[in-house]
Amino acid sequence: MKRTIKVAVTFAVISTAGVLSAQAYTGQKLAGKAKVSMSEARLIALKAHPGKITDEELEKEHGGSGLRYSFDIKHGKITQEVGVDAQTGTVLENAPEGSNPD
Repeated sequence: MKRTIKVAVTFAVISTAGVLSAQAYTGQKLAGKAKVSMSEARLIALKAHPGKITDEELEKEHGGSGLRYSFDIKHGKITQEVGVDAQTGTVLENAPEGSNPD
């Protein structure tokens, strides 16, 4: 029952944010090493910075466990980069995207 509710809430949030995509995200090959799923990481990122996810990836990067989800979230004219640790779900980064986006 809890799982059904969690899935329904996840779908509602993702649909509202306009992030459903038929394309695979960058870093999908690393997903087997992550304890936090992409959909869980999206929820965490959108809670940290509401808006529309315009880019998402799973990557190896310094800090935290070394495996992180990275989201570009647009709200108005500002694009925020939010990093979520793929092992713990901790927000590692929440800052405006720099002049050299990756």
